Amino acid sequence: MMQHNDTTRRSKGQHLTYFERTEIQSMKRLGMSNRWIAAQLGRSHSTINDEIKRGTVVQKKLVNGKPFFFEDYYGETGQIVYERNREASKPRYKLVRIEKFIAYVQEKMQSNKWSPDVIVGRAIEEGTFTSQERVCAKTLYRYIDEGLIELTNLDLWAKVRRKSKTKRNRAHKRVLGQSIEARPLEINHRQTFGHWEIDTVIGKKTKDEPVLLTITERLSRYQIIIKLPGKNEAVVKEALEQISKDNPYFPLIFKSITADNGSEFASLSEALMDRSAVYFAHPFSSWERGTNEKHNGILRRFLPKGKSLKDVSLEQIQQITNWMNHLPRKLLKYRTPTEAILVHFSLIQATI
Repeated sequence: MMQHNDTTRRSKGQHLTYFERTEIQSMKRLGMSNRWIAAQLGRSHSTINDEIKRGTVVQKKLVNGKPFFFEDYYGETGQIVYERNREASKPRYKLVRIEKFIAYVQEKMQSNKWSPDVIVGRAIEEGTFTSQERVCAKTLYRYIDEGLIELTNLDLWAKVRRKSKTKRNRAHKRVLGQSIEARPLEINHRQTFGHWEIDTVIGKKTKDEPVLLTITERLSRYQIIIKLPGKNEAVVKEALEQISKDNPYFPLIFKSITADNGSEFASLSEALMDRSAVYFAHPFSSWERGTNEKHNGILRRFLPKGKSLKDVSLEQIQQITNWMNHLPRKLLKYRTPTEAILVHFSLIQATI
């Protein structure tokens, strides 16, 4: 039952309830004015005006066989609109509270090329922001999709480049040495340090084009990138001999290397002077060197396919290498590959 001249005090800013909306609907049907309804509910008349605008819908009925359109307020409609607006406003309220974190996210994504997951994970590990000052990676992706922050999917390098791969026939492809099937389980399961994967990355497909030799450690994800004058057996052999030569720690750091069956790796065992075990993946099975392939994909952010490597300086390559080795990784509990490999170097030095 409606009570006139209700004097119940309400907190300022308290929202209308569903019950009040049904009362408004009943009183409007009785022909009461908005100011009269406001007085009965102890509300500001502007609150009632706004609510009636939100909950009013156009209705149609037939009068003498002809359509007649009229407007009517429905409490249920008002409640639906209210709830929808509340949901839409939540991200905005949260964004106001986490402005510093959003600025941090934008800087890391645009300058450091970090992913939302890496940014959030690193922030948690370092305690940079409290749980009230940040959001999770999933929410960050949603903010980007909904255009709530000044970032787009173009800033999410991996998200816009994924594509399926076609199957290829493996028949009659040569195998250069010991198959990956002979590789011990401790290497396959990344249980020990010192096991690497190797590959070459090309720019333009021209005869005199330089290439990059990429070598990735499976446990720490540490990356080595070397610029070579060409993609052939001799230059790859020379580069690996330089790494191996006069390095007393080499057998402890490079316990094994896994390569594909490219002709440039034909002398891999010889170049390493049998100081490391060498394994070869199956033909056309790049996923068997998944760590190295993943890192080659990251490298393509800076050096896309078709870009000549002739004008890429050694300093630029070192900058890219440093960026990759200082990128926090979720699988390393948001440590960087550099931080991870230094732990293993310390253990090696302690045993000598």
